[in-house]
Amino acid sequence: MTPPDDVAPLLAAVPLGTSTGRAHGRPYVATRSVFNAGRSTKLVAEERGGDDYISLNFYDLARGPKLSPCEMPAAKVIAFLRSYEPDS
Repeated sequence: MTPPDDVAPLLAAVPLGTSTGRAHGRPYVATRSVFNAGRSTKLVAEERGGDDYISLNFYDLARGPKLSPCEMPAAKVIAFLRSYEPDS
C-alpha cells in the first residue's frame, strides 16, 4: 500500500538496531534494519510483558513508497509508528 506521508519520517525516527520505547502507553522492544542502500527497511516490535507484535517492511521505490505490514492491518502499524517514542 502507499503509506501516508508521515510514515517514512516516523519510521526513520526509530533508532537503527534494537532499542526500547513506548507506544500507546506500553513498553516495546523494537528492531529496525535497513537494506539495499537504505531503500528497504524492516521493523519488528514486541510489547514487553504483553502480547502485542508489530512487523512491517517499507520500500522506497522509484514509483513511490510502499508499506507492507506483515500479516496485520496497515492501520495497526501506522498507529504504532505515530505513537512510538524511543527511550532516550
